[in-house]
Amino acid sequence: MTTLDRAPAPLDTPSYGPVFFWISLVAAWFAVGLSFTLNLTGYYVANADPAKPTILGNIASGIDTPWERFFDWITYFTILSNILVAIVLTALVARPSLFTRRDWVGTLWRTLRLDSVLMMVVTGVVYNLLLATGGKTGWDLLSNTMIHVLGPLLTLIVWLIAGPRGLISARIIWLSLILPLLWACFALIRGQIVGAYPYPFLDVSTNGLASALTYIGVIVAVTVVLAFILMAIDAGLRRLAGPRQG
Repeated sequence: MTTLDRAPAPLDTPSYGPVFFWISLVAAWFAVGLSFTLNLTGYYVANADPAKPTILGNIASGIDTPWERFFDWITYFTILSNILVAIVLTALVARPSLFTRRDWVGTLWRTLRLDSVLMMVVTGVVYNLLLATGGKTGWDLLSNTMIHVLGPLLTLIVWLIAGPRGLISARIIWLSLILPLLWACFALIRGQIVGAYPYPFLDVSTNGLASALTYIGVIVAVTVVLAFILMAIDAGLRRLAGPRQG
């Protein structure tokens, strides 16, 4: 294969695409930074129930240290999704050629781009259908809205408007399942070790392993269907746009 054959293709996004990437990028990093700050400073400690174990299994006092709170925070699928969006959008703005390279690096970044959209949509749907309880105020309300509502909506809208187009294939869809499944395995194994789980439907000690795996299986199946729908939408939008605009 010649050097020309391996050269990255231009990114297929409209001329205004980077503006939308920047908007979503700033929102994503703000959401991640705010959530990180609230958790590490112990904002939620006063509202914690000392009778219940934290996700770390730190039940002696019900209050954990900043280092423990960091690992608590990073364990949530929501946080992983928001961090991934922030990183992928930063790469789209700073190094767009990464996504069109014809090697494993390009495959990796195309997979992460699809992951960022799928995981955020799943975050928004699962939280608002299964986990939302309401009653949040102040900084907690702002942070919760950013990472569970506005973030997923903005991520999907920006993808619909700016793409980039032509990055999704069946191979990329199957590869995009690796990261969420690795997280699920991590959450289940860690839950067994520390005695606490990031989400109630994953709580093996309460619901049993079969129930947790069923939830995971359903979410994976829905994610695959969503991914193929996105691929079809992507192809349709490319046809409507005609020649590459970016």
